[in-house]
Amino acid sequence: MNYILFDGDVRKALLPFTYTRPVADIRVGILTIREKWEKYLGFTTTTITEEYLEEKYPMVEMEENVLLNAAFLPTKPLVEMVKNLKPNQVIFREEDVIAFYTTDTQDEVDFSSYEQIEFEDDIIKIKNTWDIFSLNDEAIRNDFNLITKGRTSQPIPETVNCVNRNDIFVEKGAKLTFATLNASTGPIYIGENAEVMEGAVVRGALAMCENSVLKLGAKIYGATTLGPYCKVGGEVNNSILFGYSNKGHDGFLGNSVLGEWCNIGADSNNSNLKNNYAEVKLWNYETGRFAKTGLQFCGLMMGDHSKCGINTMFNTGTVIGVSANVFGSGFPRNFIPSFSWGGASGFTEYKTNKVFEVAEVVMKRRGIEFDEREKQILEHVFEETKIYRSY
Repeated sequence: MNYILFDGDVRKALLPFTYTRPVADIRVGILTIREKWEKYLGFTTTTITEEYLEEKYPMVEMEENVLLNAAFLPTKPLVEMVKNLKPNQVIFREEDVIAFYTTDTQDEVDFSSYEQIEFEDDIIKIKNTWDIFSLNDEAIRNDFNLITKGRTSQPIPETVNCVNRNDIFVEKGAKLTFATLNASTGPIYIGENAEVMEGAVVRGALAMCENSVLKLGAKIYGATTLGPYCKVGGEVNNSILFGYSNKGHDGFLGNSVLGEWCNIGADSNNSNLKNNYAEVKLWNYETGRFAKTGLQFCGLMMGDHSKCGINTMFNTGTVIGVSANVFGSGFPRNFIPSFSWGGASGFTEYKTNKVFEVAEVVMKRRGIEFDEREKQILEHVFEETKIYRSY
């Protein structure tokens, strides 16, 4: 069987993160949504997404296909139902389509002619950007059980102080020295070749993906995820870094999500709670205005390739687009459009030729080429987001 993940109607609600990736490649928990589905199914997947992303994330259609809504995180009962799908069957969750069977000879799909199956068990759906950190605790626990079931952790060094050792799993090549790992509030997963430096203090749930680093004296509260090749220092609470992003120095990051190739300057901080304890609002790309989140704690949403200088201060509920560069004293506005350059004193447009120069250097450090495909994606995002850059 061929499995294809599609973006669905949540893509706009998940901007700025879906400017540069399909919904399936959002990381929540230890794994991306795609990685979860592939691990449960035992098959690779392809993607139906925006046209400008298709070269990087292609779709492969075969004679028989099952299409999967990438906003839903897989569970064992759901995957069993998906694997048993027959022609002209569709799985619904209330009004949402979760999965349906199709063939390459079908010109269109008419669900009114399908046998409709209701999925009634508990399931996680990522509907908004803030769901990524709000649901991260449950997602880490589910991924931890999925990844570690039937396996044995590498030995934890004697110099590491552990609480609830049975919920700590260390992959091969990981390095831990004179750290404190407290898994009493959630599991702790240390990925391949990850490193926890001396003096780091962790309270789970924590997911460290391959080659990620917790620096000297870091203070980490769950539920936090460090994607591949991320470096983190200072104080972090309930935040997710998708991959290849750094917050390497002192400063606070809380209830936040950073995309890939982001960098947080030394001693930078974000607020995650309003002074009046009111509900936090976030910029909504669908409506073009700020929307209620229903949350009292909500921090920073930062798209791919965005960065900030030292001592940057972010207000509660700040949304930063793709390839922005923020610096200077004072609090910048709490919606910073993609390809913006500046800070509280004002912004100008960050030209693509300068963006490309930085991206090429940054990615080369990780042995990844900033190729023509990546340029075309950023060029498209630059054009699509011009409407917001009316400084």
